[in-house]
Amino acid sequence: MSKVVTFGEIMLRLSPQGFLRFSQANNFDVVYGGGESNVAVSLANFGVSCDFVTRLPKNDIGECAMMEMRKRGVGVDKIVWGGDRLGIYFLETGAVSRGSKVVYDRAHSAMAEIQSGMVDWEKVFEGVEWFHWTGITPAISQSSADVCLEAVKAASKLGVTISTDLNYRAKLWKYGGDREKIMTELTSYCDVILGNEEDAEMHFGIKPEGLDITTQGHDVKAEAFLSVCQQMMEKFPRAKKVITTLRGSISASHNTWAGVLYDGKKMYETRQYQITDIVDRVGGGDSFMGGLIYGLLTYPENDQNALDFAVAASCLKHTIKGDANLVTVDEVMKLMGGDSSGRVAR
Repeated sequence: MSKVVTFGEIMLRLSPQGFLRFSQANNFDVVYGGGESNVAVSLANFGVSCDFVTRLPKNDIGECAMMEMRKRGVGVDKIVWGGDRLGIYFLETGAVSRGSKVVYDRAHSAMAEIQSGMVDWEKVFEGVEWFHWTGITPAISQSSADVCLEAVKAASKLGVTISTDLNYRAKLWKYGGDREKIMTELTSYCDVILGNEEDAEMHFGIKPEGLDITTQGHDVKAEAFLSVCQQMMEKFPRAKKVITTLRGSISASHNTWAGVLYDGKKMYETRQYQITDIVDRVGGGDSFMGGLIYGLLTYPENDQNALDFAVAASCLKHTIKGDANLVTVDEVMKLMGGDSSGRVAR
């Protein structure tokens, strides 16, 4: 199948065990992950040839991050080496009425200090059909945003399909960059745009008509996002598809999950899943994006199938500890077919 390239920062994730608070922790579980690396792992699991491009420090921790990607079948030969440190984030896992918390420690990371010209994008995109980036990458630093712009320009010139997950992060964008201007220019190159109502509002000032997102409950109607999708397509005429995930938070442990895709003419909607007793919701959106790219490549003439695959794949991710989705195509197809029993496969 077609080769995909993703670009962004992979970090060291440190979490107290179970549902302990930071103040209770005597040790941390170690996981490596990040928005774009998680998408790459999903695709590799689904059998898609995928390279991950990033910048890593040439030390043992940087090597560990690289080895995690290699272990999952992701291509790592386009990684740039240099800088002093790997970015870190601390995750406190919430439960019931207590939400999860993230603390970032990623200033001056190798990826934050990447510079224009360090990546030979024309070489990276040789034989590539799809390029994926997220709104996290330009939020890290101005130079990271500059390199992301290099990437989308090169991909566009070479006729590569470009996708983004807008991924607004309130705790990033601290370096003083003009968020709306940067994200508008980058997103203008995209064929496929994924984002929720907060992403659209915070990046572009686009709001859903008739929906107050501050009161969003667990029964979100897909029709409420039609106006967002239409406004996004008006702003970004290159976009062929605008997609949003519909997450309803009943509690930290119980979410509803569905998806919507708009192709400029028709609105596609999935069934709604009830995800109870969530194991790990971090990376849920990334697993959706990985499933969506796989679905759009596998079912190029069937957007409904692609969307259904993405939602089922990301539903299963909520049962996987860690950042990345480690499920197979067969497992996703089984859930798509209506088997959510979780019975032992003997």
